[in-house]
Amino acid sequence: MKKKRGNPNWGKPDIYSAADVQPSSFEQIVQKLRLSPDQYLGSVQLKEWARKNKDQKYVPSDLLKAWDFEAASDV
Repeated sequence: MKKKRGNPNWGKPDIYSAADVQPSSFEQIVQKLRLSPDQYLGSVQLKEWARKNKDQKYVPSDLLKAWDFEAASDV
C-alpha cells in the first residue's frame, strides 16, 4: 500500500481560523467600560488607558489625534 504524501487539506479554507480571532486590547477595554463609539472621546478612563498604552497596544489613530497624543511609531 502506497503512503499518501502531502497535506490533504491544502488549498481548503481553515474553518477554525475565524474562531481563534480575539478582540484587541482596545476592544476589550471598551467592552469593560461599556462605551459606544460616540462615548470614546469623553471617557476619562479610556483616555488614561490610551495614554499609558499608546506605544504598546492598538489605539485608533483618530483618537490619538483627538487627544493630542503621539505614539512612538508616529515619530
